[in-house]
Order: sequence, then structure tokens, then C-alpha cells
Amino acid sequence: MATLVVIAGDVALKVAVERGHTLSSPLVAAGFGLYGLSAIGWFLALQRMTLSQTGVAFSVFSLLALVGIGVFQFGERLEAREILGVSMAVCSILLMARFV
Repeated sequence: MATLVVIAGDVALKVAVERGHTLSSPLVAAGFGLYGLSAIGWFLALQRMTLSQTGVAFSVFSLLALVGIGVFQFGERLEAREILGVSMAVCSILLMARFV
């Protein structure tokens, strides 16, 4: 849940940047507010999981979600280098999860 809130904050900030908003924009404030709200979700998650488990779950989900949003919503292109980088990051996260 906290990860979804962080991703929503990331999207709000990306939209604000693309529209040329300043730091005083309500959309930027909404992005910052969502980051703050996610801290409540992290607190609740840490009551049930270890920090390393929470970190691995956040990393996998946010990496894949943000790459997908960047490509499909914002029309960002992935070159071979980025695809390789995402693949390597996913592999490293899976290796970490195996030892958690």
C-alpha cells in the first residue's frame, strides 16, 4: 500500500515537471503530501515485516511500476542499456530476496 502511495507521488511530480509547474504548485504539494502519507504505510508494514523484506518488496514493485508508467503513460523509450539495467536490477533484487 505504501508503495502505491509513493508511486502516485512520483507520478504527480512527473506530471508537474512536464507541465512546467513550480515548487509552489498544488500538484507538487500533492506529490510531497503523498510521500509523507506513505510514511504511515511504511510504519504499519514494518510492524509486520523486517526492514530488509520491506525494502526488497518496495524495490521490485516500484522499479517495475515506474518503468511501466514511464513507458506507457509518459511515452519514455527504453534503450537496450536501460532494459539490461532493469533486468540486472530485478536479478539483484531477487537474489537479495532469496537470502532474506
